[in-house]
Amino acid sequence: MNMSVIEIVLLAIVTFIFAIDQFSLTEIAYRPMVACPIIGLILGDVKTGLVIGGTYELMMIGNMPVGGAQPPNAVLGSVVAMIFAVKAKMDINAALGACMIFATFGQYVVTFTFTIMSGLMARADKAAEEANPKGITQVNLISCLILGTLFAVIAIIAYVGGTAMSEPLQQLSKNASWFMGGLSVAGGMMRFVGFAILLKIMLANDMWGYLLAGFVAALVIGNVKALSSATLLLVAFIGVAIALNDFRVTGLNKKVEEGGFSDGI
Repeated sequence: MNMSVIEIVLLAIVTFIFAIDQFSLTEIAYRPMVACPIIGLILGDVKTGLVIGGTYELMMIGNMPVGGAQPPNAVLGSVVAMIFAVKAKMDINAALGACMIFATFGQYVVTFTFTIMSGLMARADKAAEEANPKGITQVNLISCLILGTLFAVIAIIAYVGGTAMSEPLQQLSKNASWFMGGLSVAGGMMRFVGFAILLKIMLANDMWGYLLAGFVAALVIGNVKALSSATLLLVAFIGVAIALNDFRVTGLNKKVEEGGFSDGI
C-alpha cells in the first residue's frame, strides 16, 4: 500500500477548489482536461492525467445541468479515474468506466448541497433587503464550504480505498478478465457517447458534409506515417481554414445584400 500524506492533502485541496469552481471562480479549472493533469502532477503521473483528461472531457462535453437536474459529476469522476489509473494500476479505459459510478454519486452530493442551501436563501434575501453585502457573502461562503468539504472528503476516501484496493484489483483483472474487459469497453465507448450528445444538440443539417469530411481527413492523415502523430492538429487546421473561408464568403454576401461596398470616401 503506497500512500502519501502530502498527496492526500494536496488532492483534498485541489478537489475542494474544483468543487467550488463548478459554479463559481473560473468555471474552467474543474473541467477534466484541466483538472486531470493537475491531479496527475500530484500523483506523479502527468502523462496519464493528460490522456484521461482529454478522454474524459469528450465523455462529459455534452453533459450540462438543466435547472435542478445534474449530470454525472465531472470533478469526482476525474479524481476517481486518476486514482484508479495511477494508484490502483487499472487500465485507463477500465478506470474511466469504473469512475462513472462515483461521477453519478456526485450528482447526489451536489443536489444534497443545493437542498441544504435552499433553506439558507431566506438569510440571503433578508441581507439583500437590509443592503447587507456581508450577509450575502456569508451565505455564499457557507455554500462553498459545504460543497468543497464534501468533495474533499470523498476524494480522500477514494484515494485511500483506491490505493488499498490496488492488489485486489490487479488480481481481479487476471482472474476475471471478462469483467475488467467489460469496463474497458464501456470506458472506450463513453467518449463517443459524450460527443454524440453534443452533436445532437449543436449539429445543423448543413454541417453533416463537414463532419464526414473531417472523419475522412482524419483517416487519410492518420495512415500517413510522417503525419499520423499530428493528425488531430492538422484536421483542426483544416477546420479553421474552412471556418475562416465560410466567414469571409458569408461576410461578402452580406455586404452585397446591403448594397455593395464603400470605398471609404
